[in-house]
Amino acid sequence: MTYRFVLISNEVEDFAREYKIDAGATFYDFHRLILSSCGYADDQPTSFFICNDEWEEEQEVMLEDMGASRADEDVYLMKDTKLEDLVEEEKQHLAYMFDPIGNRMFLIELAEIIFGAPQTQPVCSRKHGKAPEQATNLEDLEKDTPRNADELNDEFRENDEFDNEELDPEGFEISEGNPYA
Repeated sequence: MTYRFVLISNEVEDFAREYKIDAGATFYDFHRLILSSCGYADDQPTSFFICNDEWEEEQEVMLEDMGASRADEDVYLMKDTKLEDLVEEEKQHLAYMFDPIGNRMFLIELAEIIFGAPQTQPVCSRKHGKAPEQATNLEDLEKDTPRNADELNDEFRENDEFDNEELDPEGFEISEGNPYA
């Protein structure tokens, strides 16, 4: 059984990729195919997310276990998880986070399930447009981030929704010593 996925970007309007990959391939195989087709380096802690119909993330498939999961949650790793384990029906939505610092991702839909001969090698069967830059430029991110407490305070005071008159310092109970008293 072969899966045909369509991948798009919400950043670049004329960018799209189409992939054909065996349902028994791993998420890691799919990850490598995406990186290759976009010309990206394999140096980011990427993740896939299984999404509902509204594109809300429900289950994460991580490149590596970062240890942040709760004990009661299942941990899925790309190298250990087959596509068919979590992707089961046409029109199913996934997201692929390729830039965790910038929280940037591709949107993916399972466009078709093809029965018959398996796809022996995963392929990018259609390319359209240039992929967005892989990683957030840290210099640009720093330009948009206030550098010190004075800048943060100025930004806070400039907020139209903040009203100094509404702050009632006497409305807070502050006790010395034991913070739980």
